[in-house]
Amino acid sequence: QVQLVESGGGLVQPGGSLRLSCAASGFTFRNYGMRWYRQAPGKERELVATISSGGEVTTYTDSVQGRFTISRDNAKNTVYLQMNSLKTEDTAVYYCYVRRVSVYWGQGTQVTVSS
Repeated sequence: QVQLVESGGGLVQPGGSLRLSCAASGFTFRNYGMRWYRQAPGKERELVATISSGGEVTTYTDSVQGRFTISRDNAKNTVYLQMNSLKTEDTAVYYCYVRRVSVYWGQGTQVTVSS
């Protein structure tokens, strides 16, 4: 069965960095585009970044453009989100996502940006 397991969240000060990982299993990872979403308290879940199956094409929501980088390692079945220059408004639970016939989500990893 499809599994997505996020890791790498934590507490960081404003201006700091974190690298999130999402380990995928149960499907042919290299054939699918992947996404990162986030959900802040009291807000709707929002799309943060996408990456094509081969990693050549990436997109970002405006608020993270230039600060976050999505990447993938198809040999390790893992997608990453490098987050730099973090702001308090980046505080959220971050989720990994893949769409095959159905949509699959990971369990999420908490990122808290606070001084």
